[in-house]
Amino acid sequence: MRFRSLPIAVAITLLASGLTGCGTVNEKLSAGMGDYVPHWAGGLPADAPPRPGTPQYDAWMKERERKRMMPAADREKEEQAQKGATGSTSGNAVR
Repeated sequence: MRFRSLPIAVAITLLASGLTGCGTVNEKLSAGMGDYVPHWAGGLPADAPPRPGTPQYDAWMKERERKRMMPAADREKEEQAQKGATGSTSGNAVR
């Protein structure tokens, strides 16, 4: 019995070390691939902000700061106007 358990222990050790290698590869791939996975499959929602460090993120932050500096009444009017403009096209959304 003793000689039979040694190969099993070696095989389990090799499999476990192989799995740890997959974890580091997936960590690096997931940062970029997460943007391409659809929301229904566990990806980012459509209204998620852009990733930091990109030009889109800088523009998003400027727009956010602009809205923050606006008076609340003007901000509400702008949000209602945007909802009215996008509300007519949101009826075709896939659920």
